[in-house]
Amino acid sequence: MATIVPTILTSDKNLYRRQYTSYSALTKRIQVDICDGVFAPTVTIDLPSVWWQQGWASLDLHMMVMNPSAHLPTILRLRPSLVIFHAEANENLLPLFATLKQAGIKSGVAILKQTYPGKIAPYLQAADHALIFAGALGRQGGQADMLQTEKVPLIKSINGSLEIGWDGGANMSNIRALAHSGIDVINVGSALSTANDLKTAYDEMVKETDQNGVVI
Repeated sequence: MATIVPTILTSDKNLYRRQYTSYSALTKRIQVDICDGVFAPTVTIDLPSVWWQQGWASLDLHMMVMNPSAHLPTILRLRPSLVIFHAEANENLLPLFATLKQAGIKSGVAILKQTYPGKIAPYLQAADHALIFAGALGRQGGQADMLQTEKVPLIKSINGSLEIGWDGGANMSNIRALAHSGIDVINVGSALSTANDLKTAYDEMVKETDQNGVVI
């Protein structure tokens, strides 16, 4: 069964804390999106403003930034569980992965729609996690490009031990299909943040990922 991971994307520090606290009551894993306004057009809270409570939900960082190494000192101080950089960033990610590994932090590589997995094989071989990005950079609530699930077997052929994540447009209409496509982690943004009843919405998604058959 795929793991549902709530995703936080905001420029509001108070909203960030409220969402992190609310999501921590549901799950032990949360993803926080950081956008620099360059790689992704949105500007979110900056990395030094990220707050998380030891013993609550673990923290995954999705770094939508052009120059990842500039953020590395802050990342090492935060000590998240996982840090995901984009293959399309303006740097070689392999030295960053090595530094994270030495610090006991897992590394991930995110792949935009236009990126073919075979072209970034060294990253996929070195990482712990591959994130298939199928939405719009720096924005929640977009439409999922389900054709991006075709990357799953390509990624597995390069590194069969990778945890594979999905980011972009996940909701109740497609989450069963995503869960049965070989995706291990489904990051969910607006389908949870805009829900009238957060716990009910989360529980229904978790239940849906465990269902078999075609949604009619």
